Amino acid sequence: MNRKQRTLKTAVELVGVGLHSGETVKARILPAPVDYGIEFVRTDLPEAPPVGAHIRYYSEKQRRSRLAHEDAVVETMEHFLATCEGLGIDNLRVELNGIEFPGADGSAAPIAQLLEQSGLVEQNEEARVFRLKEPIYVRDGDATLVALPSEKEGLTLQYVASFDDAQSESGTVQIDVTPESFVREIASARTFCLASEVEPLKAAGLGKGATRENTLVVGDPESVPRMPDEAIRHKLLDLLGDLSLLGADLHAHVIATRSGHRTNAKLVEKLLDRMQEEQGGTLRRESGMDIREILEMLPHRYPFLLIDRVIEVQGFQRAVGIKNVTINEPFFPGHFPDMPLMPGVLQLEAMAQLAGMLLLRKLEYSGKLAVLWSMDKVKLRGSVTPGDQLRLEVETMRIKGETVQVRAKGSVAGRPVCEAVLMFTMIDA
Repeated sequence: MNRKQRTLKTAVELVGVGLHSGETVKARILPAPVDYGIEFVRTDLPEAPPVGAHIRYYSEKQRRSRLAHEDAVVETMEHFLATCEGLGIDNLRVELNGIEFPGADGSAAPIAQLLEQSGLVEQNEEARVFRLKEPIYVRDGDATLVALPSEKEGLTLQYVASFDDAQSESGTVQIDVTPESFVREIASARTFCLASEVEPLKAAGLGKGATRENTLVVGDPESVPRMPDEAIRHKLLDLLGDLSLLGADLHAHVIATRSGHRTNAKLVEKLLDRMQEEQGGTLRRESGMDIREILEMLPHRYPFLLIDRVIEVQGFQRAVGIKNVTINEPFFPGHFPDMPLMPGVLQLEAMAQLAGMLLLRKLEYSGKLAVLWSMDKVKLRGSVTPGDQLRLEVETMRIKGETVQVRAKGSVAGRPVCEAVLMFTMIDA
């Protein structure tokens, strides 16, 4: 049986200096409801834009992970995400007053201690799980990553050392990831660089918050490791944080050689593609909703209800739904009957219905109606015909009082067919 989703018992705060920016940042970490996921909110920016901890928002940046969505950008959050993954924490809202997550002591140990002190609470829904069934391989120059199916339950990580100054006798470190092994084996491993990299990194404007206390300098006799194979173990910490961007517990054996954030992200993208290929690209998750639940939330009824199932919901930030298009649709007899096409306006309506259902999950909007106010950047890219399964995705962009902006798109078998930016006004029902 899968584990239950978890969040924190109480909110906690962490104040520290960003390892690269050198700026002091405060992170306020709050509990969140089931299926919310982990979301960062930039409270220092106008309208406090959010960005979710998911691979779709990954943006490449030198020597660190980076998430970017609209105006919201968050960097160097991989140690925090590794902690959430290692401890099995699924749902959190993280308010940041700066671009970079606090660096603490360069490791995940202080973060783990803080979250454990808050206390962890089990929630009513099961955590999302992806059990890999076939190998996936990524190569980028000398860096390689392979994910293999595993007979064990859970995730096994293995890093094969390839930087001479940090090699252990065996040349590799491997762990089966559990909350206990995470804290014991990798949480305390600090970020590192090679002695030969110090000056080039400074010249590039990186490591402004680095000190001898929070950064291991491999090859510098004055920099003392706090544990055996500390550099290799930190590589496993980074890998675990990046793998958390899959949005599901991964059951697999992952072997890495010379990998970094760029290669890790490529593997996660391939894992996500494989996960979405299951069941014809409509992987049913525990967070989905069937037609009875949809009817309880939306006022629409036949023949104007255009959603058959919601297959994934993340709080009130994102939803994925499907519309199975059949020849029995009431609009086909009158809309190009000799060449049945689903009207573009109804594709937009289907996206709007899914968006409305997503917004009504927000506690403040209980008992209201989501009224479509305007549409922008509308594009109808392809035909939708009988037999197609229209996959709809909506994502909250901005919330300001009773006004909400949502990005929406639709596809058939991976082929884009429609997209728009929708504006809603929430009114009393």
